[in-house]
Amino acid sequence: MIGDQLDATAAETGVPVSAAGGRRRRPRRSSGLALAAISVVVFIGGWYVVRQIVLSDRQRFLIPAPHDVWTRGIVDSDVRGEILEATLVTAKEAGVGLLIAIILGVTLGALMSQAKWIERSFFPWAIVLQTVPILAIVPLLDLWAKNDILFVEEGFRSRIIVCVIIALFPIVSNTFFGLLSADATHHDLFTANSASRWTRFRKLELPGALPAMFTGFRISAGLAVVGAIIGEYFFRVGEQGLGQLLDKFTKQGTSDYPQLYATIAACCVLGVVTFLFFGWLSRRVAPWHASNEPLLG
Repeated sequence: MIGDQLDATAAETGVPVSAAGGRRRRPRRSSGLALAAISVVVFIGGWYVVRQIVLSDRQRFLIPAPHDVWTRGIVDSDVRGEILEATLVTAKEAGVGLLIAIILGVTLGALMSQAKWIERSFFPWAIVLQTVPILAIVPLLDLWAKNDILFVEEGFRSRIIVCVIIALFPIVSNTFFGLLSADATHHDLFTANSASRWTRFRKLELPGALPAMFTGFRISAGLAVVGAIIGEYFFRVGEQGLGQLLDKFTKQGTSDYPQLYATIAACCVLGVVTFLFFGWLSRRVAPWHASNEPLLG
């Protein structure tokens, strides 16, 4: 009975019952792309202005010109290959860490939304995990790894743990509050039809929580990249990632600063790509929600 009513609501509105109020706006990709291109031009122009006008002659080595970064950090095949290999390593670590964080975060957020005692037991610890600086936790993990404590070991596993720690909270909180955001009148409809907790969760709470959950995924995607780079910076055992490459070019002196800036650009591109990927995925999974209008539109 409740299924028929939900299907009728979906047929009339074209969206799940939990998202009946959402409206889709027609994206304008051309204007978004134009604004993005203009912002890039303005940024590069500002870069030249700061380097040539604001900085003195003896300070300019700190900020190499954009064309130097391009020719020595991207066009140079040896440097480009090294940066691409390190980017793949960092992407693998961030991807695995983010996947684990999504599984743990969605599970914990769903459990907290279903039982108050679970929320009161675990949510304070999630907040504590978020408030403790990651740079205070990493040395502790390093100490554990060197002494074979628990499941911590130097290299890939330690970097994954850093990614999970830094990416977990946005997923937990967005999943939890998203599942609690379903409209009260829709809850009344399920109650009137004696719907089970599983039916209520599957057909009402979860569809309505998807936009909030994907917002958490997008935030955590960028944080996972940051976590991978921090982990690489501290845990040197294993494949060379962007974190180790940043440290390498920094220590080699001013002659490698264009390569350093190119590596920083690779870090930024990796973070933006992961963010845009989850934006694209959100538009496929929850196309009815207004927040899922394309970023460049």
